[in-house]
Amino acid sequence: MRIVIAPDKFKGSLTATEAAQAMARGARSALPSVEIEVAPMADGGEGTVEALVTATGGTYHSLNATGPLGKPVQARFGMLGDGRTAVVEMATASGLVLIPADARDPLSTTTRGTGELLLAAVAAVARRLIVGVGGSATNDGGAGMAQALGFSESTIAAITGMPTNNPPGQVYGWTKDT
Repeated sequence: MRIVIAPDKFKGSLTATEAAQAMARGARSALPSVEIEVAPMADGGEGTVEALVTATGGTYHSLNATGPLGKPVQARFGMLGDGRTAVVEMATASGLVLIPADARDPLSTTTRGTGELLLAAVAAVARRLIVGVGGSATNDGGAGMAQALGFSESTIAAITGMPTNNPPGQVYGWTKDT
């Protein structure tokens, strides 16, 4: 018999890899001769980079990026085993998990760090990009990401239809009263 174990994370408890390994241990203890294949999955949020890097034999690349509140955070992206495809997880730099519950305000958060991860992936010779957008702490429509990628404030406002309250050089943020 062959069993494929392919869970997503158990948010707040186990990563997808940890969950899959625990399930595999349980299956092996009940059925010692069973063939088990472990394939952690992800839904585009936390764990997406880990699942794809693990599945393809890729590598991780870490950097400091702008967090959802505009402060630096340690973030990472993965380069898949083909050496040409990078996977970026929005939750790593712009995620809800990076903000304490009492400080969560999507009107004052940014996706700028996600754009910084994309730039780093391209600098690392990625020719294809996969972006997992789950787990985001923001609702800026990717405007902070666009700013990091070099789009002007006026272009971002025209695309999103949302006004900004930024002095030149400030991390992207929305006005609360518009």
